[in-house]
Amino acid sequence: MGFPIIHTNIWDGVIAIPAIVLFIQLIKLMTPIKHRYLPTLATIAGLLLSIFVSHRHSLSAGLFMGFLYGNGAVGLYASLKTAWLAFRKDNNRADEYHPY
Repeated sequence: MGFPIIHTNIWDGVIAIPAIVLFIQLIKLMTPIKHRYLPTLATIAGLLLSIFVSHRHSLSAGLFMGFLYGNGAVGLYASLKTAWLAFRKDNNRADEYHPY
């Protein structure tokens, strides 16, 4: 048994990952789910989206890409949150001297 051939394109990353991030944000607003479960929920959403929508032709490709979608969404959210918090922290220091 060899490795599966996975046909993917740029739209998988441009549409699927932000769609999962948006879905998780809506879940956070509408339900009292604990934040520690959100990465697992993102992985499950990525698996469902990949297996049943994006890669219906191959279960192995759907599983691989589903984990990629879910973990990509978690990484995108974490990096955006970190950048936003760093930006806000830098802008709150108006009393510091900046020589530039």
